[in-house]
Parts: sequence; C-alpha cells; structure tokens
Amino acid sequence: MTAAASPYDGRPVVLDRRDGPYGEVVLRRHGELLQIIANGCFLMDTSDGRSERLLVDAARAALDGRPAPAVLIGGLGVGFSLAHAAQDAHWGRITAVEREAAVIGWHRDGPLSAFSARAFADPRTVIVEDDLVAYVNETCDTFDALCLDIDNGPGWTVDAANEGLYSPAGLTSCARVLRPGGVLAVWSAQPSAEFEETLRNAGFTQVRTEEMPVARGVPDVVHLAVRPG
Repeated sequence: MTAAASPYDGRPVVLDRRDGPYGEVVLRRHGELLQIIANGCFLMDTSDGRSERLLVDAARAALDGRPAPAVLIGGLGVGFSLAHAAQDAHWGRITAVEREAAVIGWHRDGPLSAFSARAFADPRTVIVEDDLVAYVNETCDTFDALCLDIDNGPGWTVDAANEGLYSPAGLTSCARVLRPGGVLAVWSAQPSAEFEETLRNAGFTQVRTEEMPVARGVPDVVHLAVRPG
C-alpha cells in the first residue's frame, strides 16, 4: 500500500542547497513559488517578474534604435529578464553572466527551466559562469545595453564584494563594456537619489528612474543611464 502524501503545511520546502566559493545558495519551493536564497538573504522568486521585464524593456527603449543591439544581463535569478529578452526579436546577442553554477544548473535541467528553457535554446543566448564584477573588468566584449540584477539594489547588496560595482569606479567599469550611446539599467528594490547622483558623477548622462508599483511598500525601480558618445 502506498502511503498518502503529507499535506502541504505552508512552510518553504528546500529543493536544493549548495555550498560554493561565494557561500550557500538555496532553491526552495513555497507553495507554487520558487525562491532563491543566497547566504540567508532572499534574492527573488517567481511570483511576478514585471520589474525584471521592465529592466529589459526600459534599456531597449532608452537605446537609439540601432539594429540588433547586444545586451548583457548581469544575474540569471529566476530567469525573467533573460526569458523576456529572448522573446524580443529586436535583440541581437544576449549574454547572461551568473556566478553561481547551481543557479545555471537549475535553469539548464532543474526546476527553473520552466521559465528559461526557450531562452537557453535560443541561438542568440550565451551563458557565462563568472562573477559580474570580474567580468566587466576583464572582458573584451562590448554591448549596447547592460542590465544589472545581481543585488536587491545599490544600497542592499547580497555580497559585500558587490558594493564597489555601484561606486564611481565600478560604474566606470560598467561603462567600459558599453558602446557609445549604450544604456546601463540597474534594478533596485527601492529608489535612490544618491545612486542617481553617483551615476552622473561617473560620467553617465540622461540619468532617470522608472518605477514599478508593488502591492505593498515602496515600488521596485530601474535606474537608467546612458554612456556618452
């Protein structure tokens, strides 16, 4: 006789837990949602995705109409930004940089493939396993848009090593991988006038913030800035 399945008690269920060079990363299911937790810090879940899609759309809208622009997406997360970019035939090369091998694996053949399988199969897509901070300092590739979604915002980083990315020096590295007129789009869980000023001090122009209202609390936002040239 097969035992009856235990009823769901409302608590999150850990699907996978990995220890890597950057600490612990966990994929868990909470009801119908999948959640990613890094070193005990909630990163994101599959509940909505509107602000992650806004990140990509806002970057495209801020470009100057150039054909087949190349986009660099910093952080795979649950795959919303990558999947949304791949649904848009306007984008050319789509490169996603993710430092956690576990997250890439969850997308390739794990539970998160439900959100990203088509994007992973798209011939325009390139997946790079690397730390984004190192990547923007070392790569020889250049892009028309850089979409950052590796933290909860410039003032709420998942890893202390990421803090420098939002400094004038870090933003200069971001500008290095952007072609003239390229767009930097940074997702954040809250607006930041201070970060807008830092973008200007780093030499970016057309700095502005787009909001995505949420059910409760302050809106998610996308900070936008253009590399002159």
